Amino acid sequence: MSDPADPLVALRALVAGELATPVRPSVEWLATEVAAQHGDAVLGVLFYGSCLRNETDEGVLDYWVVVDDYAAAHAKLGHAAANRIAPPSVYYLEREYEGRILRTKYGVLDRRTFERGTDLGARHPYVWARFAQPARLLVCRDDEARAFFEGAVAEAIVTFVARLFCHLPAQGGLLRFSLSAFWQTAFRTTYDSERRPEADETIVGNYRADEARYDEAGRLAFHVLARRRFLDEAMEHPRSFSVTVAPARLTRMRLRWRVLRATSRTLGLVRLFKTAFTFGDWVPYVLWKLEKHAGHEIELTERQRRHPLIFAWPIILPLLMRRNLRQDA
Repeated sequence: MSDPADPLVALRALVAGELATPVRPSVEWLATEVAAQHGDAVLGVLFYGSCLRNETDEGVLDYWVVVDDYAAAHAKLGHAAANRIAPPSVYYLEREYEGRILRTKYGVLDRRTFERGTDLGARHPYVWARFAQPARLLVCRDDEARAFFEGAVAEAIVTFVARLFCHLPAQGGLLRFSLSAFWQTAFRTTYDSERRPEADETIVGNYRADEARYDEAGRLAFHVLARRRFLDEAMEHPRSFSVTVAPARLTRMRLRWRVLRATSRTLGLVRLFKTAFTFGDWVPYVLWKLEKHAGHEIELTERQRRHPLIFAWPIILPLLMRRNLRQDA
């Protein structure tokens, strides 16, 4: 396939179609419940993650709420201040829907942070690593907001490719690879940057959930980067892809990734600490995760429920050590 006439336009069209794809009514309903927690400040609510890949509303649904301003979005000034330190702040919400409980773990961040987090100047991969994967826009203020999300998510894909292709094997300045190899290497690298080791089965499953989409998004992104002179050349072959870049620049890309990785890991610890205070009523979430892992119901004493930060650590700490309560919203 040849270089598309305008790969960025084609990439934005791909993203626009994804964001507008319908989801289960329960998933859309819960997104509106999440948006209602933050009022008129909400620009849009994005849905992504494993429940989207598996087309289910079981488990914990992952949303991101993008707002105009933290002060307007948060009822508590302390929450607004905390969100400016290391966005997004993560919250937990349960709602009953048609006789069953829906659960979500969602992040809140402002428009400026979301946009900056998707471009090449981002200081860490937290935003673009998530939204290079498929997402749905379930709440959206207006057409201008929809255009904003389409542009930002398309840019997240371009940034994802730009920052991660350097980890593929190279001969001098030539890298030749399958798009499958690129995406799987990239997923593994970004998980590592957040201290989230994943099994190869999970990495492969992420890609195979929508191979054609990932291949097309990657192909277009490489051509966008060639148009922007970020790459010297991007070439398609019958069963592979190749790019050329000056060896010295390739070395700089790998060094830059080390900085991004270190920043990401440090901010991850800050977010994890902050989540203990912003998560809301997180006791039901912790119990649900533990019960799912243990296979039986777990009871807390009344004292543990009323003062979880003091008395429930014997329950919470083993969970954190097993990495089941991850800051991955």
